[in-house]
Amino acid sequence: MTNALQEIHDFLPCRTPAQWIENALANQDLMLIDHAHCEKKAASTALSLMYRYVDNTDLLNKMSRLAREELRHFEQVLAIMKKRGIVYAHLSPARYAAGLRGAVRAEDPGRLVDVLIVGAIIEARSCERFAALAPFLDDTLRDFYNGLLKSEARHYQDYLKLAEQANGGSVEGRVADFLSIEQALIEQPDQEFRFHSGPVSEI
Repeated sequence: MTNALQEIHDFLPCRTPAQWIENALANQDLMLIDHAHCEKKAASTALSLMYRYVDNTDLLNKMSRLAREELRHFEQVLAIMKKRGIVYAHLSPARYAAGLRGAVRAEDPGRLVDVLIVGAIIEARSCERFAALAPFLDDTLRDFYNGLLKSEARHYQDYLKLAEQANGGSVEGRVADFLSIEQALIEQPDQEFRFHSGPVSEI
């Protein structure tokens, strides 16, 4: 797992700010609620790709597996929340995913390439945050988050490979464009704490 995590650190433009780690540790109930939402949204994204691109066999297989894994993670987060008496509730979404998707091209094949790149970046950032948080968490959450690292790292790789296939070659230029947006979203202050928010000065 060390090699996969190093690959993600090399891929992402920045590390999670220390202030965000402090925010997460001070708001663990909120972190878990939003984490559950993130897993559900990840499964939904995979399923929507399966419905839209029915002739892409490699995409169908990878997204089917990814959706199952994300829903399993969703169930696991809910189980942890239940044991802790945390109620799963609606939350307004972070600006993170919308900020990335705002740069997605409108027409295929560019649209598919961009959606897959965004998927890769979100999975990579999730993996980086699980690893950054794990050392500071209680035993149950630490083991759970460490256990998620392998699948999230594979999801990142799957999305990136599918983007290259859809593009018929390297996607390095588009990845760089989206990573520039991602860095701003991660480093700039946010109004509300979320799993993919920037740092929040006051909560």
